[in-house]
Amino acid sequence: MEDPMYSLQDLIRCDLCETPVPPKHCDICHIHLCEACVGKHRSDESKNHYIVPFKLRGITPECTKHSTEVCTQLCITCNIPVCPLCVASSEHEHHNKQDILTLFETKRELMQKDLQDLEKSIYPEYQEAATNIPVQRADVNKRSKKLTTALDKQGEALHTEIHTIIQGMKSEIDVMDAQHIAAIDQQEDEINHTITEITQIILDLKRLLDTSDVCLVSEYTSRTKAFRNLPAQFQVTLPTFTPQEINREQIYQQIGSLSKLAITYPLLDEPRILTDIQTECTDLLSVSCLSDSELWTCCLTNNILRLYNLQGELLRSIQTKSGNMPYDISVTRSGDLVYTDYGDSSINLVNGTQIQRLITLRGWGPRYLCSTSSGDLLVIMDSDDDEQTKVVRYSGSTEKQSIQWDDQGKPLYTVFGYTKYLSENRNLDICVADYHAGEVVVVSAAGKLRFRYTGSPFTSQESFCPHGITTDNRANILTSDYDNNRIHIIDQNGNFLRFIHNCGLHRPRGLCVDSRDNLFVAEVFGKVEKLQYYK
Repeated sequence: MEDPMYSLQDLIRCDLCETPVPPKHCDICHIHLCEACVGKHRSDESKNHYIVPFKLRGITPECTKHSTEVCTQLCITCNIPVCPLCVASSEHEHHNKQDILTLFETKRELMQKDLQDLEKSIYPEYQEAATNIPVQRADVNKRSKKLTTALDKQGEALHTEIHTIIQGMKSEIDVMDAQHIAAIDQQEDEINHTITEITQIILDLKRLLDTSDVCLVSEYTSRTKAFRNLPAQFQVTLPTFTPQEINREQIYQQIGSLSKLAITYPLLDEPRILTDIQTECTDLLSVSCLSDSELWTCCLTNNILRLYNLQGELLRSIQTKSGNMPYDISVTRSGDLVYTDYGDSSINLVNGTQIQRLITLRGWGPRYLCSTSSGDLLVIMDSDDDEQTKVVRYSGSTEKQSIQWDDQGKPLYTVFGYTKYLSENRNLDICVADYHAGEVVVVSAAGKLRFRYTGSPFTSQESFCPHGITTDNRANILTSDYDNNRIHIIDQNGNFLRFIHNCGLHRPRGLCVDSRDNLFVAEVFGKVEKLQYYK
């Protein structure tokens, strides 16, 4: 859109020399200035001046607290415009402040660049990806129909084969029945023949008993002994059918195998550094994502919790309730910040500008913590005598679970050393990076040991010094190898996948991922790197 200044250039002139189309404006004196008159106008030291581009005239609001002043700076910590009197007041004494014009122009440049990136590059890529979604769905249906057709065909083949086998066995039964019946018929014929003979002999004996002919009587020979035993009985072993117990595994083997769906997200051979954020911490300890564009930090050298955006601008800073150093931080599911205070054995919740003490421990000191998907807190803590270490699950301030021993009654975690970051995985496993043990200990949600990861099999001769730990949306586990300046990526079963290295990491500690699986790495000397590691 054409700027009104140029459409009305005959009306708009420098208020000092009448030069048309003045490029500058004093936002305090409300006069237009050409470049030549800016110095002359500034030379009037009887009052303040604030020179801005003509297009940005009116950028400085009047101060709501000091009616005679205008606001030329923005308090980054409070996100409000402030005048020189406000800047000098104690209210904003330790806050981060920036010149409004500089901030405005920087932001406009960033917004212009973002607009161009979104319109020319990012949005078209998403549009193309969106148009590909129906094709992917159609491919799923097509592939599913192909698989079910193949299964039906295999099922029909198996049914045909089973039917043929059953019919063959039935035919065998028919043949055996015929053999059995033939044997019975033969036996029947022999018995009937003998019955005829016996009947005739009975008649002959009756006649002989009535005769007085000695010759006929003398010719009689007894055959009773021959008939005393019945004809030889055949022995038969009747066929039986013994059904086999149906073994589903063997049936599956006969049918064939159906491979599992595997959705993989390829890892980059070399991670991309998206952003470097230089914080004010000199001994950075932990980082936790509030959103994809804001992150909380804490360090070992002071008691300040700081919130930064991706441009490295300090948005908020909060001092701990006790004045002690915060040991670890985590953002809850509702967006609040929690931190551990080992000095007074407490766990605290930051809500806005208020700090609430959630839990006070006795006999134990809280070290590291994480917020879970269910809203619980997992806290790793040491006993005051440094002889025990455990992970405790809290719902609010109520202890729900304590994880300390394996099935053999041995400690899951080393009882010496204090560096033990922890994180909950997508499958609800609890992952602890135990620096002094040189291992990552992973237990199930029930507290049963699943595995211990002691470093890459390709670097078995090197030390493994895990510090920070986090998990991503694919249930992969990432842990920072502090002494070796790299990140290990392992899957949810403890299999090594890849290193993130060769990207300038130096003494990486705390880790967190955003919703898009970008990785934030807190380095010991105060820098946070945002890395992309998936393709």
